[in-house]
Amino acid sequence: MEPPAVERQNGFRAVLDAFLEERLQKELKNARSKEEEERSRKKFNPAIWLENAARRAPQLRASTHVLKATHPDARGINPYCRPADLKGNGFVGSCLLPEDFIPDVTGNAAALDVYAFLRLEYEGKTLLRWLEAGDADLLAALHPEAAQAASLAHAFAGLLLPVSSPASHTFAKQVYWLAGEDPVDNTHFHLLGPLYASSLAQAAYQAIDKDRFGEEAKSVRAARKTKVWHERELREYPGLAVQKLGGTKPQNISQLNSERHGKNYLLPSLPPVWASRALRPPYGADFFTVFGRRGGPSGMVRDLQDFLKSNPPPDRDTRNKRDAMLTRLIDELFVYVGGLRGLAPGWSRDARCRLHPAEKRWLDPGALPEEPSEDPSGETEYGGLPPVIVKRFADWLNHALGKELPLSDVEHAFWAESLEDAWKETDHGQSA
Repeated sequence: MEPPAVERQNGFRAVLDAFLEERLQKELKNARSKEEEERSRKKFNPAIWLENAARRAPQLRASTHVLKATHPDARGINPYCRPADLKGNGFVGSCLLPEDFIPDVTGNAAALDVYAFLRLEYEGKTLLRWLEAGDADLLAALHPEAAQAASLAHAFAGLLLPVSSPASHTFAKQVYWLAGEDPVDNTHFHLLGPLYASSLAQAAYQAIDKDRFGEEAKSVRAARKTKVWHERELREYPGLAVQKLGGTKPQNISQLNSERHGKNYLLPSLPPVWASRALRPPYGADFFTVFGRRGGPSGMVRDLQDFLKSNPPPDRDTRNKRDAMLTRLIDELFVYVGGLRGLAPGWSRDARCRLHPAEKRWLDPGALPEEPSEDPSGETEYGGLPPVIVKRFADWLNHALGKELPLSDVEHAFWAESLEDAWKETDHGQSA
């Protein structure tokens, strides 16, 4: 039986070998000659790859707060703050992150495979954490010579070293905070530079995603739908917003932002929304016609109609103005739908209600059927709208804009897609 130290060293080596083998096989699939295969095998030789990775490691810097999230062209530093070193102030913040929190990383995207290596886990900790702790077995696994192993470890752990000279940037956000008592005296202000707490955002994103889309969450929703008891509570996040950072290149912000595909969840911080006393269930046969007769929507449709009738030039300004007007109309629709969904459940069962079955389930989600429904018109698992709702909205808007406009299936598809995208982005679909 091997001594514990040798067994751990072999365990670390096995993690490294599996990592390199996976990447080797990906390159071999694209190799077009024996020479390319040989170069790939040499490249992913453990000793050669580790030496190369150590040279590229200084191109990366671990961080917990990312400046580029506040402005993509900001060039300041991205601090790395251990949660244990932060003072708690009674608010939710990075100070509450656990010891095994995930640090973000910024720098040369071509060196991100180095960070992928350091994120590998062994015995419940990442290799970066073991390096930070100076684990002797990991050092022995990196290289048989102690001096070379220490050099590799120093290069990799250098990601966590604090920057020597903190610097902000003209594109960074700034806030003057009154720290003294005289608002007229400039010396009584502190200039604060708020930064995006990326590691905290990652922890929140993972927790919310697990509650929304995890296997256990799916089983809880299935139990609620069939009115069967489940041992775990159902966690929902009404009013959740999604902020996209980085556009089509989220990796330009940071590594964790790239892993989230640029998505960052924002919890609502709003005063209570009170339902108007005038709000009544729409018992008509066409929900969108009822909606269109309301004061706000009717004026918005008329404004959009007048704008399109003016035959504006087919340029970006026209598209932006059209999109802004459509967004306002859809926002008004969501406000109305939110109010109806907040009414006492069961109003759609009234004999006077002649809405389409899919509209009933959409607007009155609390009135679940007594038996499990196989109706495919229900909302999709990830919050999408039923196709019949999307179609009825597009039908209504094309008709409401009038016969004088040359509207076709192209515009119909655009209205439908805009509604569906807006619904997903605002996360209304998960409140059912």
